[in-house]
Amino acid sequence: MYQELRKAIERPPLYKKMAEAFWDDAYISKQMLKAHLDPDFEGASRKADFIDESARWISRIVPPEKQTQLLDIGCGPGIYAEKFAALGYQVTGVDYSRRSIAYARDSASKQQLNISYLFDNYLEMALPQQFDFITLIYCDYGALNPEERKLLLNNVLAHLKPGGRFLFDVFTIAQFLTLDEEQTWESHESAGFWRGDPHLVLNQRWKYPDHVLLEQTTILAETELTNYYLWTTYFTKDALLREVQAAGFDICEVFGDVKGSPYSEEGSTMAILLKKPCTH
Repeated sequence: MYQELRKAIERPPLYKKMAEAFWDDAYISKQMLKAHLDPDFEGASRKADFIDESARWISRIVPPEKQTQLLDIGCGPGIYAEKFAALGYQVTGVDYSRRSIAYARDSASKQQLNISYLFDNYLEMALPQQFDFITLIYCDYGALNPEERKLLLNNVLAHLKPGGRFLFDVFTIAQFLTLDEEQTWESHESAGFWRGDPHLVLNQRWKYPDHVLLEQTTILAETELTNYYLWTTYFTKDALLREVQAAGFDICEVFGDVKGSPYSEEGSTMAILLKKPCTH
């Protein structure tokens, strides 16, 4: 077991994939849903006041006119989707967590909100319609490797009507520079976020070239040794603009976040509003 553990906690190669995706795991997805719905915890969703302000601002920059079709990818349990529906958009939400989609459907039904939710991978989705507006909120873009980001941008273009808009956010280089490599241990004598039985957790943070960071979580239980990887790319404004322009988007504007704060090089996030060319 020692040799296995030593190998498991070594620095992995850039963009190494997990053996299993944790966001649809029966136990972990339950903890993730709790995190999403906790209004005071920003690990999965932003705080409620931010979301309210963000949704109102978004409705001003891309107003919900009659039958404006909005696609929220990575929608989670529907927190933004419900705000968008209440503001007058015709909303479709896509997420790759069955538990989140089930919760979102139940919540929309209880509130009599006409939202269509789909369990799907937004890198591979092939929906039968195009949309006026697509959103990807809370820095999910940076969790993808470069090839996946190309896939995403191409898929978003395919699902936008000519002249349609795409809004998303990323973490910045300024945020990357505040983070150091580190290791921390946790011991759980009973249930924790990752497991329902006693286990140890080793959290490791690794930094890589081109402003890529890995949050690696190693779970050690009685009969188990498992690694989870959360990769994040941090962007400069110029690097992000080059990437989206190469995919074929027009740039509308760059902001400091998805509630419209002014962009600053010192800010921890950056949001960008793109447009699909009418001739694309």
